[in-house]
Amino acid sequence: MKKSIILLAILTCTIFVLPSCGSKDNLTKVRLSEVTHSVFYAPQYVALNKGFFKDAGLNIELQNGQGADKVMTAVLSGQCDIGLAGPEASIYVYNEGKADYAQVFAQVTKRDGSFLVGRKPEPGFKWSDLKGKNIVGGRKGGVPEMTLEYVLNKNGLAPGADVNVDTSIQFALMAGAFTGGKGDYVTLFEPVASSLEKEGKGYILASVGQESGEIPYTAYFAKKSFIDKNKDVIQKFTDAC
Repeated sequence: MKKSIILLAILTCTIFVLPSCGSKDNLTKVRLSEVTHSVFYAPQYVALNKGFFKDAGLNIELQNGQGADKVMTAVLSGQCDIGLAGPEASIYVYNEGKADYAQVFAQVTKRDGSFLVGRKPEPGFKWSDLKGKNIVGGRKGGVPEMTLEYVLNKNGLAPGADVNVDTSIQFALMAGAFTGGKGDYVTLFEPVASSLEKEGKGYILASVGQESGEIPYTAYFAKKSFIDKNKDVIQKFTDAC
């Protein structure tokens, strides 16, 4: 009798455990590198936490690339399969004449998600107030920096003449540089911008995205060879998002 009970228990465990293990093994691993962790990419995190990718048969390994240039390097070197960053990174690689260039296959955001942060509250802030000031604006040629320059020009300020945009500081180091005394203003994503304000080290003055309007700001991309060989994976990934 005792042996029968033990055997029944083993069979019961096998019935419930094996299908679970099997379904996990059947998932296709996709290494994803994002430009930064930000609430700006909430749809992606919802898809991850709600299991949308797993439902599509994908096991996502998420990495923080800390900058579009680093994300692209990871994609081209094979350290990751898919990148999430500004589409300009793919354009630069294509213009270099690489045979296996990066291709954009899905858009994630359509506005700049950064905020202009100053050193003190400015209730009546106007973009024209930036004349003669120094702004820590991010990597030169990156979508955040180019969008900032567009907004400045839109408000009658010529970068390099009326206002200085510092492009020497890496994306991941911008907040630290600002709190360390660099620049009069800085553009930051959430939750970093709000964190600085909560700590009394900076104050959110304006939304860059609200002023710039809609643009193809952040997108998913992969090497052409990966897309050609994994069209079903690309489609499943896109559907899950």
